[in-house]
Amino acid sequence: MDRSGKGILFLTRSAMIAAIYVVLTVFISAFNLASGVIQIRISEALTILPVFTTAAIPGLFAGCLISNLITGCAPFDVVFGSIATLIGAVGTYALRKKSPAIAALPPIISNTVIIPFVLKFVYDFPGSIPFFMLTVGAGEVISCGILGVALYTALTPVKNRLFGSTSLVDSTSDENISRESSGVSGDGSSSDDV
Repeated sequence: MDRSGKGILFLTRSAMIAAIYVVLTVFISAFNLASGVIQIRISEALTILPVFTTAAIPGLFAGCLISNLITGCAPFDVVFGSIATLIGAVGTYALRKKSPAIAALPPIISNTVIIPFVLKFVYDFPGSIPFFMLTVGAGEVISCGILGVALYTALTPVKNRLFGSTSLVDSTSDENISRESSGVSGDGSSSDDV
C-alpha cells in the first residue's frame, strides 16, 4: 500500500474510533453517567485501542472532544477532559508491550488526577478533590480497567484483520514475502537476473 493509502486508512480508523466513542458517550449520558461526580463513561474502554493502532490516539482525542461538546460540557471540561483522554491514550500506546492491565493504567490515572479539579473548580460540585478522585477513579477502573481489558481480550484474536500488522518485523517480512513471490529481491533486482 502506498503512503496516501496508508494515510487514508489511518484517518479512517481514527474517524471510526472517534465515532464509536461519541456514540457510546451519548448513550451512557442518557443514564447521567457520562459526566458528573459519579461517572462510568463506557467509551473510555476504547482507550485500550492504542495497544493495537496509533490511529486510536487522535481518534480518542477527537471522540472525547466531540462527545464533551455534544453532551453540553463546560468549555474548560471540553478542553481538560479531552486532554486527560489524550494523555491516557498516549500512555497506553507507550505501555502497549506490557500486559493489558498495565496498558489500561494511564487513562485511569490521567482522568483520576485531572477530572476532579474540573468537577471542583469548573462545576463547583460540593465535595472534596480526594472524594472526586475516588469516584472518578472508580468509574475509570470500571471503564478502562475492566471493560477496556475485556475489549482487549475480545479484539486480540482479530487484531490483524481490524488493525493490520503493527510490528515493523511483520511488515518487513510481508514486504519480503511479496517481493519473493513477484520474483524481485530485497535490493530491487529480479531473481531471474542471477
